[in-house]
Amino acid sequence: MKTRVELESIAKNMRKDIFKMALNSGTKGAHLGGSLSAVELLTVLYGEILKYDVQTPKWEDRDRFILSKAHSAIGLYAALKYAGFLTEEDIEGALHNDSFLYKHPRYDLSHGFEFSGGSLGQGLSLGVGTALALKLRQNKKAKVYVLLGDGECDEGSVWEAAASVIHFDLKQITVMIDQNRLQNDGTTEQVMKLGNMAERWASIGFDVIETDGHDVLEIRKACLMDTKNPKVILAHTVKGKGVSFAENVVDWHISYFTKEMFDQAMEELG
Repeated sequence: MKTRVELESIAKNMRKDIFKMALNSGTKGAHLGGSLSAVELLTVLYGEILKYDVQTPKWEDRDRFILSKAHSAIGLYAALKYAGFLTEEDIEGALHNDSFLYKHPRYDLSHGFEFSGGSLGQGLSLGVGTALALKLRQNKKAKVYVLLGDGECDEGSVWEAAASVIHFDLKQITVMIDQNRLQNDGTTEQVMKLGNMAERWASIGFDVIETDGHDVLEIRKACLMDTKNPKVILAHTVKGKGVSFAENVVDWHISYFTKEMFDQAMEELG
């Protein structure tokens, strides 16, 4: 297993790549905040937890990762570069007109994209379908990881899918929630009160593990923890983590990332 220092170094490099891609977004704006809040979660998944083979991307026993909060695509792109699915050249050209790296990820197994994304509230349903298909194939090795945003949990489809996970006893699914408490139109409390998220998921039948979403060792411990029932990892995070002017700022759900901001962010990161 990697040390804390090694994992935090991976996360630091991922943030640098996110800044590069955010700059590429130009005046169209970058989904910076939610990408940065998910960095440590993606670091642990691609650095320690997920089974994948860059040389054999269609390997049947690979783990499947679904980024349900697909607007945080540049965070996923940074993770896939670390994993070896994407190159430095891919990252440098991301979000440009001739790039295959769009605002939202598009299905492409050769580059590590298990699913297309964009419409919120769909990822966990995709995870349920994937897990049921794996069961039919009697594949007991592959696991499914679904990363949701807390604002995304406004969608009723999330809760229908959650009920299905329990109904079909899909323990091979791990649900992860990036709970940064901000979304496009304000705080999650202002937009749609969700109550106590831990109690809400537990009431459906999940085993809930709450963790610091920026502590790589805590995240790894949560991912590896055996539970009696399907589990959800409720990760408490900071939107825009790592950039002083973006942390806990609603506007950085999506905003224009200038060259001056890029320089400041890189300097703050060290």
